[in-house]
Amino acid sequence: MPQHDGIDPESLVPLAALYEMIPGGFNTIPDIVTRRATLDGLLQAMTADLPANPNVATEDRVIPGPAGDLTVRIYQPQNASGPKPGLLFIHGGGMVLGNLETDHLTAVMLCDNLDAVVVSVDYRLAPENPAPAAIDDCFAGLIWMAANASDLGFDPARLGIFGGSAGGGLAIATALMSRDNDGPDLAFLMPVYPMIDDRNETASSRDIVDIGIWDRAGNIEAWAWYLGGQPANQYSAPARATDLTGLPPTFIDVGDRDLFHDEDVEFAERLLAAGVPVQMHVNPGAYHASEVFAPTAALSQQIWATRLAALQRALA
Repeated sequence: MPQHDGIDPESLVPLAALYEMIPGGFNTIPDIVTRRATLDGLLQAMTADLPANPNVATEDRVIPGPAGDLTVRIYQPQNASGPKPGLLFIHGGGMVLGNLETDHLTAVMLCDNLDAVVVSVDYRLAPENPAPAAIDDCFAGLIWMAANASDLGFDPARLGIFGGSAGGGLAIATALMSRDNDGPDLAFLMPVYPMIDDRNETASSRDIVDIGIWDRAGNIEAWAWYLGGQPANQYSAPARATDLTGLPPTFIDVGDRDLFHDEDVEFAERLLAAGVPVQMHVNPGAYHASEVFAPTAALSQQIWATRLAALQRALA
């Protein structure tokens, strides 16, 4: 039986349906190309009937990247006036899945609710492009976004980074890289259930083996692909960073049924010890990305209300 005890009942409904459709979850599909296509097909089915948001305009643009052309998607609020905040957006997918479409609706929602200019980076994926490809792309996206603040129409003093899962780990890594390389000053950092520790030694990383969304075996596999046989450092696996001083105010949340629970809570405690202002939220009953798979659940709405309130305060 799948490991579904303790999960919020509303949030469990789509997870149970997924488990019926793909016993064991996405990571039981051995071929990465097929796994990506399966995820893309599921997300398209979930969003096919949703109308476009008239409050948000989008534009894909090619910018210079560290390995050639890099595509970003720019989200512009249509009803906002005056200087706007800016948000670099980094999609999830365990470093091996995802693209600009994967978290598109989340980027639209953030743009609309925050009246913010959002720039999403289509970073390179492993195993074809192991570390440091993804973080180099995300940092290039941040540098480009900050350099073009005037043209994009946002206030560079109100620039933050948002990312979920692998995107959360990359958000932290991008902030570390910006700190260490005289990059843009950041007003805020929001890594949600970030993927940050390649060692897989915490209790939660050992306990979550059969949820069906992001379990131990899939996490170990993804880290191996992402690192490509190279040792991890603070940019590929931010939990390994020894100096967390100088990072921007940070908001982290994670579910108590998420494999990343322990590494995220420990990282938040280390940020606090380093003098970084931190909000840490643990959501009882939430599994990895449960608010994505069960968006209408009361728990999911609570999770998003808390995030949006924090972003609005930080980027005001």
